[in-house]
Amino acid sequence: MWKRIWQVWTIDKPAALGDWLWQILVVELAALLDRLTLRKLIALIPVVILIGAYWHRIPLPPELMLVGDLLAYIDIFSMIFLVGLFTRVGTVMAVVRQAIDVVGGVLRRVHRFGIRHRRAKDGMRRKGLTRAESDDDDPGVIAGLAWA
Repeated sequence: MWKRIWQVWTIDKPAALGDWLWQILVVELAALLDRLTLRKLIALIPVVILIGAYWHRIPLPPELMLVGDLLAYIDIFSMIFLVGLFTRVGTVMAVVRQAIDVVGGVLRRVHRFGIRHRRAKDGMRRKGLTRAESDDDDPGVIAGLAWA
């Protein structure tokens, strides 16, 4: 009987304790680290700050806990930040697009007036077509009046 008790307490119980420690410290820890993500790790930072502050009896300001909440919900904060950034970029792009449309319209109108085609007048003079020297022969323009 003493030999059986001796075997249980010197071999079986320490072996069971070793198996239990191996299960907890190696197998379960490896499984936990496999499931651990960056978001979960960041969410633990406020808990560590809180435990450290209570351990050293340091009063925590509420701002520090709000920073911890921000770290815990960093994905939501980053989405709000990105939506705000994209709306600003979208507004700038709309303004640039409107400015390009205005400049393009002005360039089309300038081209329509033929400002770049100055040599056409010289060609008319060479062919013998001349304009009157004075403006006296030009008809007067009065709005709403038709000339017959």
